[in-house]
Amino acid sequence: MRVSVSWLREYVDIPTDLPTGDLEQALVDLGIEVDSVVDLRATVTGPLVVGEVREIEELTGFKKPIRHCLVDVGAANGTGELQEIVCGARNFAPGDRVVVVLPGGVLPGGFAIGARKTYGRMSAGMICSAQELGLGDDHSGIIVLPADAPGGPGDDARPVVGLDDVVLELEITPDRGYAMSLRGLARELSHALDVPFRDPGLAAAPGATAEPAYPVQVRDTVGCDRFAARMVRGVDPTATTPAWMRQRLTTAGIRSISLPVDITNYVMLELGQPMHAFDADRITGPLVVRRAEAGEKLTTLDGVGRVLAAEDMVICDDTGPISLAAVMGGETSEVVAGTTSVLFEAAHWDPVMVGRTARRHRLFSEAAKRWERGVDPALPLVAVDRAVQLLTVHGGGTAGTEILDVDHVRPRTPVTLSVDLPGRRIGVAYPAQRVVALLERVGCTVTRGVDRLAEDAGEVGVAAGGDEVLVVTPPSWRPDLSDPADLVEEVARLDGYDRVPSVLPTAPPGRGLTWQQRRHRAVSRSLAERGYVEVVAHPFVSAELADQLDLPADDPRRQAVRLANPLSEEEPLLRTTLLGPLLGTVRRNLGRGLRDLALYEIGTVFHPRPGAGAPPAMGVDRRPTDVEFAAADAVVPHQPRHVAVVLTGDVEPAGWWGAGRAAGWADAVEAGREVLAVAGVPADRVEVRAAEYAPWHPGRCAALLVDGVVVGHAGELHPTVLATLELPRRTSAMELDLDALPAPDLAPAPTVSTFPPALIDVALVLDAGVPAAEVRRALAEGAGDLLESVRLFDVYASEQLGVGRRSLAYKLTFRAPDRTLTVEEAVAARDAAVAVAAERFGATLRGV
Repeated sequence: MRVSVSWLREYVDIPTDLPTGDLEQALVDLGIEVDSVVDLRATVTGPLVVGEVREIEELTGFKKPIRHCLVDVGAANGTGELQEIVCGARNFAPGDRVVVVLPGGVLPGGFAIGARKTYGRMSAGMICSAQELGLGDDHSGIIVLPADAPGGPGDDARPVVGLDDVVLELEITPDRGYAMSLRGLARELSHALDVPFRDPGLAAAPGATAEPAYPVQVRDTVGCDRFAARMVRGVDPTATTPAWMRQRLTTAGIRSISLPVDITNYVMLELGQPMHAFDADRITGPLVVRRAEAGEKLTTLDGVGRVLAAEDMVICDDTGPISLAAVMGGETSEVVAGTTSVLFEAAHWDPVMVGRTARRHRLFSEAAKRWERGVDPALPLVAVDRAVQLLTVHGGGTAGTEILDVDHVRPRTPVTLSVDLPGRRIGVAYPAQRVVALLERVGCTVTRGVDRLAEDAGEVGVAAGGDEVLVVTPPSWRPDLSDPADLVEEVARLDGYDRVPSVLPTAPPGRGLTWQQRRHRAVSRSLAERGYVEVVAHPFVSAELADQLDLPADDPRRQAVRLANPLSEEEPLLRTTLLGPLLGTVRRNLGRGLRDLALYEIGTVFHPRPGAGAPPAMGVDRRPTDVEFAAADAVVPHQPRHVAVVLTGDVEPAGWWGAGRAAGWADAVEAGREVLAVAGVPADRVEVRAAEYAPWHPGRCAALLVDGVVVGHAGELHPTVLATLELPRRTSAMELDLDALPAPDLAPAPTVSTFPPALIDVALVLDAGVPAAEVRRALAEGAGDLLESVRLFDVYASEQLGVGRRSLAYKLTFRAPDRTLTVEEAVAARDAAVAVAAERFGATLRGV
C-alpha cells in the first residue's frame, strides 16, 4: 500500500520536523513493514518552476505538430526574460500556467535538461507532463495548472504539483486489514507518536429512511450482513476528477477512471470501506443480494466472462447478476461517459466468502484484498455519505433524501482477559491500569470485574476464583481481536516490543536425535551420495492426478483429503503418494532443458481417517482437555513418511571415454535396496519380487518386502502414464514407506578378520522366471556361517542354454574369523550353497 504523508496529516498531527527515518521506525515498531520511504522532493532536482505561457508560434514543415513557446518564468532564469521552449503538446494556450523544468534540472530516471537548438529554434527547458515528473501515466498532454492553483511565474512548482510530499510504501500483514486505509494508519501513528487523531469513520451520517434509496432485498444475511445505498441524480457527465484527488489516487497506485468511480476508490483508501457506483439508469428492476446459482455467468468490469459458483455472492437485477459482490462490478451496470444518475453502494461482506471467491476467479481486486482481511461493519453509512458529498461538490447533481440501510450486524462478543495474563505471557510487568489504558487506546471497551466462576487457575486467560479479570469488547474495526491471546499481543505491541527482554530459554535435557530422525538423515545422505538431488515439492495435487497415474478405481490412494481453503483451486487435495508432485518437478525441469535427472524426496503423504468428521472448535485461551485433544487428533489424516526417487535420461553420461548408460528399472530397484540397507534392515529380511502396481509397468515392477510385508515398489513407469504426463520413455521410479520399516536392531560391534578371504564364482543355469534375489537367498542359506558376501555379477542367456533358460553368475566370498580357510572348506561351502539352489530351483552348475 502506498500513501502520502500529507494525506495522513489530515487525520493525525505528524510533527512537521519529524525525520523520515523516525517515521519509518515508528511504523516498524508497531509491526507494520515499511518497504520504502520516498521523498518526492528529491525525485526532480534543479529548477522546477511555475511558468505562464505568453506566446505560441506554430511550426510547420515537420512530421508532427511543433510549437515554439515563450514562457514567463519570472526571475528563475536569472534574466527575467521570456524563456524559449519548443513543445509538441497542444493542450495549452497563451495565458495558461504550466510546470517548467529549466536547464540544469534532472527529471526522474536521470533525464538531464539543457538548452539546445531543435526544429530551427532555441529550446531552453521543458514544459512537463505528469508522466515526465513521475506523477502518473498520463503523457497525452502537459500539466495545465487550474486557475485557483497557488504560485506565479518563477515560483517553485513542487508544492503546486505535489512533489513536496513523502510517500510511504507499506506491506500490511493479513491480520491488520484496518491498516489498509488512511484512517487505520493515522490511528496507528497516533499511538506511536502520541499525537492527536481525528477519526473520519466517526463522522456524523444520516441514518436509514422509511423510503429506501432503491428497492433492495438481501436474501443471505450471512454473506452480507449490512447493505447501504444512496442515489445522486443530475450528475454532470463531463465533470472531471479534481487534480488533488487524482494525484492522491495516482500516488496510491490506482488509475483515475471517472469522477464517480474515483470517488469510490478515494473513500476506500480514506476509510477502508470498499464501495461500488452503479449507473442507476442501467439497472432493471429491484436489486437482490444472494448467492449465485452454479453455472450463472457474469462479465465483470475487466471484460472477462466468468462462470459463477454457488458460494459466490452476487448483486442482481431483473436481468440476472450485475456485480460479483465485494470483488468486482459487472459491465451492464457500470458508470459510463453519459451517466447522470449514480447509485452508491457500501456493504459489509463475509471475509471468508470474499477470499474464496477472489481465489476461485483469480480476481484480487483492491476491494477483495480489504474484504478478506476484515472491514469495519459500522462504516457503510459514513462511506455513502462521504461519497455523496464529494460527488455533489465536484460533479453537481442532487443527493436523494432516501437512504437504504439493511443492517443485520451482530454485536461483538466480549473477551474475558485475566488482568495478569499479559505479564505472565510476555515477561514484562504490566500494571492493570496500563493494560486497561492500552486496550482503550485502540478502541476497546474495558470493564473490570471479578471472576468467581473459574475453577482451574492453570488455564490460560482464566483467573482463579476471586481474581480480577477484564471484560474487553473490541471495536468494530478490529475483527482480529477475538481471543485473550490477541489482546495480550496488542498490549505488548503498543507498549513497545523493545521493552520485551531477550531471554534465551533453558534448553531441556535430551537424548539427541530419535532413531527415526537418524534414519531419515541417513537415507537422505545416502541417496545424495549416490547422485540423487533432493527436492521439496508442494504437497498439494489436483483431483485429476489419480486418473493421470492410472490408479484403479478401488485404489486407496484415490481417497484424498480435500483442503477447505486451498492455495489453488486447481490443486485442492493433499497428496497420497510422493510420485505426483515429484513427477511434476521432473516435467518442469525437462521443460527447462535438463534431460538427465535423478531426483528424490522424503516427505509425508496424507491418508484420510475413515469416518472422520469435522474437528471440534477450540479456542486459544486455554490448553485443550485430553478429550478435546483426542477428538481433534481422531480427524487428523494419517501421515506416514515416504521416500521416492525418479530417474530419466542417462545415469552415466557418454563422452570420449565411451558410451553412457541410460537409467532403467534396475536403478530404481537398487535405490530401494540402498534405502532399506541404510535404514538398518538386514539383507536377509529383504525380498524383491515381481509385482503389478500402478503407476508402474506391469512387466517391470518390483515389490520391496521386509519380513514378507510390502513396504514399497520400484521399476519403470507405465508407458500410458508417461504419455499422459508428457515424460520420456523408460522413466523409472521408486517409492517406499519409511514408517512401515521396523525399528533397527541394536547393531553389534563389527568383527574384523585378519585372515584372507576365499573367492569362488559360481554360474547357475535355471529357468528365466526364477528371481535372482531368490537364488541369492538360497545360496546364502546353503553356504552357512563361512559366507561373508554374495553378489550377482553377470546374467547370460543364449540358444545353447535352451529356451526360457538363463545363467546367473554370483561371486561368493568366504572367510573364517579365526583361521585361514583351506581349499576343501571353501569348496565344501560352495557345494552346499549350490545344492540348496539345485534342490529349490532345479539349478545346475555351469563353468565360468
